[in-house]
Amino acid sequence: MSLETSISIRVAMVADIPALSQLIELSVRGLQTKDYTVRQIEGALGHALGLDTQLVEDGTYFVAEAAGTVVGSGGWSFRRTLFGSDRGRGRAAELLDPATDAAKIRAIFVHPDWARRGLGSRILAHCEAAARAAGFGRAEMGSTLTGEPLYVLKGYLRLEPIEVPLPNGEVLAVIRMWKSL
Repeated sequence: MSLETSISIRVAMVADIPALSQLIELSVRGLQTKDYTVRQIEGALGHALGLDTQLVEDGTYFVAEAAGTVVGSGGWSFRRTLFGSDRGRGRAAELLDPATDAAKIRAIFVHPDWARRGLGSRILAHCEAAARAAGFGRAEMGSTLTGEPLYVLKGYLRLEPIEVPLPNGEVLAVIRMWKSL
């Protein structure tokens, strides 16, 4: 069965939050160890890397499922926050203006067993299409070092590095990126 026929993408619901939190931890711990230390990963989980439930409440976060199991997630936002979880720094709930602001692509995570099979690309395309449908002509994100090669491949340009202080004293390198939709 191909990825196209075996995966469905739907809007996340509040009832999905426990499964999404588990997916995010598995994804970060399983896929980001080549780019970040264990201390950086543990400090980032639940802060710089994690679920922002505002996206679920806004209806802009999506779940990718295979046979009823959550295998990926990701979203976009019409709010100013660039990245991070509910407990992340730099949260800004102000609404963006599609005529002048860029939509925020947020929190794309894939289960390690589903990595490198096109699922991240499919979730990204779904998020971009939703942002375009809402009137946005540009998108930006705060990418992990792990995600940067995919986003470059999909047309995103690197704007600037961001050093994110973590609660455990570590610093997480993130790349601010943008793309015309």
